[in-house]
Order: sequence, then structure tokens, then C-alpha cells
Amino acid sequence: MLSLATKMRHFSTKTEKLFGKELHDFVYSNTPYRAKNFIDGEWRDFKKSDKDAIIPDPLTGEHMFSVSPIDDKSREDLIHSWAKCNKSGLHNPMKHPQRYREWGEVIFKAAEKFHDPEVYDFIYRIMHKCMPKSDTQLRNEILVTRQFLDNFSGDNPRFTIKGFVVPGDGNDQQSIGYRFPYGPVAIISPFNFPLEIPVLQTVGALITGNKPLLKPDIRTGPVTEAFIRLLENCGMPRDSLLYLNANGGDTERVLRQGSDILRLIQFTGSSRIAERLLHVFKGKVKIEDSGFNWKILGPDVKQFDYVVSQCDQDSYAVSGQKCSAQRILFVHENWKNANFFEKFKERVQTRKLENFTSVPLLSVTNDMFKRHLDMLLKIPGAGLLWGGHELKNHSIPSVYGYYEPTAVYVPLEAFTEKTYLNFLLQEIFGPLLIVTEYDSSKIETVKKVMESMHFHLTSGITSNDIFFINDILRHTVNGVTYAGLKARTTGAPQNHFFGPGGDPRGSGIGTPDAIINTWTYHREVVYDFSAKDVNVAALKQS
Repeated sequence: MLSLATKMRHFSTKTEKLFGKELHDFVYSNTPYRAKNFIDGEWRDFKKSDKDAIIPDPLTGEHMFSVSPIDDKSREDLIHSWAKCNKSGLHNPMKHPQRYREWGEVIFKAAEKFHDPEVYDFIYRIMHKCMPKSDTQLRNEILVTRQFLDNFSGDNPRFTIKGFVVPGDGNDQQSIGYRFPYGPVAIISPFNFPLEIPVLQTVGALITGNKPLLKPDIRTGPVTEAFIRLLENCGMPRDSLLYLNANGGDTERVLRQGSDILRLIQFTGSSRIAERLLHVFKGKVKIEDSGFNWKILGPDVKQFDYVVSQCDQDSYAVSGQKCSAQRILFVHENWKNANFFEKFKERVQTRKLENFTSVPLLSVTNDMFKRHLDMLLKIPGAGLLWGGHELKNHSIPSVYGYYEPTAVYVPLEAFTEKTYLNFLLQEIFGPLLIVTEYDSSKIETVKKVMESMHFHLTSGITSNDIFFINDILRHTVNGVTYAGLKARTTGAPQNHFFGPGGDPRGSGIGTPDAIINTWTYHREVVYDFSAKDVNVAALKQS
């Protein structure tokens, strides 16, 4: 048997070879890191400057890594490399179709790496450094990513984009529907799922023939860089993508400079930035933005403990830093009479920073959180149900927020007042839940509140009453709705489409339909070799 020292040397050699010594030391030796960029098939450092962004460790505030502004030459090289991909993509059903199979092999090898315990450990650790989460949340994110890679390996890239044939009007005529890539595209991914979202969107773009410029959130770039290096090790063609770790200003300048080339931006993140991108780039954006997600507890009170647990998970996992997090909960009076609020509060109060069931808020400061909370509490009849205080006994830097899981009760009637409505439906990306109560006579008011919402990502209908469920479903438009006694708002997308509903700009993730709807467009080719059947005289007369 190998000694522990021998095993550790083997471990170090394997992860250093796969991810590079600097990333390896960043993960295992806490060595401050400088973000790299992948441009024109090579890894690059940008020059250090007094404008470098220093990213602090979310748990200690210590210097974790730095990101340098993009220099002029690298920006020009990036645009030049991007321009090597034309509008018809690097491959499509009629051009270099062998690349579908080649990508299937690359993705197969990448999936194998995710099954390797040593690679798994590295990915787990680098994710936790950049975006602290509970063990369950970290493992679930890796599992979903691995299952996605399993799903789209082998022959599945070309099966994903299969088209159709429709018979024509005569012999030797037919129309064929193809799925074509956009070509040069961009992916802007968020901090909260530093592995899952960029991997799923990037792989979807790559296998369909696009050449993506991948830009992760500046705070979690090392996770994305690790995956690009893993793909490179698995045989990724070096001309397939560009990777930029930069701040928002630098990113916008690159996209503006390449706007004549750029065909599509896929953006996952805040609604405010999504709207800016849509304006600046004249609608060439598909978005998966934040959602003011709702859940309604129906009149039938069953599986009480499970429902309490799921409401807690949906509201406060990763301290509410999920685009699918439960933001408003409609509670039927039957649940209130069964002491639902008391049991919910007991469950919530078991969360703590020590086991990362409460974590730092990477996009919300304490001042922002408190200001929003105070405004809610000024609404007539509103009251604090639990939380409302900063976390204690920690070393989280002040640039990040740190608040207890918090819930505010707001009377249903407040949602009918225009004075309060817009603010009530305004999301804050943290552990803040709005709770309201209704009875069966007020279900129409509940529906009107749902109709007033601006974002329609996920929702949950907790009930076993199919008539109640269908009544809610037929009046709402959320892209993903979980229905039944085990309803939730947060869920893994490896087995279902995940994306907003009711928005023509919406993008999806997780399934073949999500990939073709986001990363390809329909192209119709009508083949007609039936000249011998044509009545030439009639054609001239017309």
C-alpha cells in the first residue's frame, strides 16, 4: 500500500498538471492568485497596475486574488480572435459536422474527471474559497454539473440539435429545418453558482458551434478558470472560446468594441444589469435574471414537517443568494392555525455561520439590507417574524453583507396599494422573506398579486388538491413551477428546463430544449430539384 506521503505527492502532481501550479497553490496553500485570461488559444496575465481589483476572502477579509484591467493589445487580440468565427459558427449541421462527435469526446473526458475523487476535492475547495456554501450546497452543485456533462457527452451533442424534414409539393422537393449557431457570442455568469451556471451555458454554446467569450463574476473567476483548464486538458480545440476575467467596465468596453461581431449575449444575473445590456446592445441579449419567486401553501395541511423544511431551504440556502430563492410566501390560514410560523422559526434558527448554513452576502452590504428591511417594516400592519440582525462573531469583511435569516409579515391588503406594491415586489439578493396570509375567500387577491410581479422565474404550489393547483397554474406564467405537497422554488436543472417564463428575451439551462432555444436559431432550407414537374407556361403567365 502507498504511504500517505506518497499519496499526497501523487495528488499534488495530478492537480498541478490539470489546473496549473498557481491555481493548485491558491487552493491548497492559500497563496494569493492573479487571475488569468484565455485569448487566442493562450493563457495570459494582464500587467499589474494601481487599478488592480483586490478580491478579499469572504470569510477572513485577507487578500485572496487580484484582477488586472485588460490592456489595449489583449483587447485587440481578443476581438481579432473572436472575428475568426463567422456568423455560421465554428461548426453547424452542414459545416464540419464531425465536431459534434469531437465535442462529445471532450465532454465525456471532462465528465470522467468529475468522477475522480482528487479532481472533485479540488473543485469543491476552490468553489468554497470563492463562494462559501454548506457542504450539501457545494456537493449538489458539483453533482448537477457532473450529471449535465454525462448527459451531453458521446453522440448527444448532435442528437441535441437534430432538425426535421417536411415533404414538399412535388417530387424532389422538401424543406429541412436546421438548428444553426449564432457564431461569436458572449456569456456573462454570476457569482452564486460559480461552477454550474458558467459550465452549463458554456458547454451548450460550444457543442452547438458558437465561439463564446466567457466572462465570470469577478469574485469567482478562479472556479471558471479551473473548468476551462480542465476542458483544455480533455482536448478542447484551442480556437473554441475566449475567457476574460474583468470588471464590468472593462467587459462592456470589450463588448462595445466587438459589437459588430457579437451576435448574442447570454446574461445571468441582476435585472438591473440585464436591462442595461439590452439597451446598450439593442436587444441582442438572452437573460436569466433574478426572480421574485413565490410559493403558495394551499388549504390542505399535510406533510407538515417536510413543508417547513422545504420552505426554510428555499428561502435561506446560501443565505438566499439564489435566483430561484423563495422571496414571498402566501400562507393559507389553515397552516397558520397549525403553528406553521412557530415551526418555521424554530427551523430557521438552527442556521449558523460555523457550518455555512448562513454565509456572507457577496452582492448586498449590511446597509443595503437594513435599509430595505426598515422600509418593509414601515408598511402598516407589517412586523418582524424572525431575524433582522447582523451575524455575530465573524471576520467577514465589510464589503460583504452578513445578516441572519429574516422574515417580515406583511398584510395581504398592502399588496393592493400602489404606494407599497413596487417596493414589496423589489428583490434584495439575500436572506429576506416576505410572508403574508390569506383565506379561501381571498384567493383572487393572491392571483392579482402574482399578476403584478415583474419577474417569472420559479414558483411553488404546495397542495395535493389538483383543482386548486390547476386554478393557480392557469393564471400564472412562471418558467418553472413545482406543484404538489413537495413543491419548492429551488431545484437542480439536470432533469428539467430552468429559465424565466413570459419573457421573449428569456434563456434556459439544463436540457436539450434549453440549449437549442438559447444557443441556436431555426434555419429552413427548401430543396427543390423538381423542374421537370413545373408548368413553365403557367409560371410565365403568373
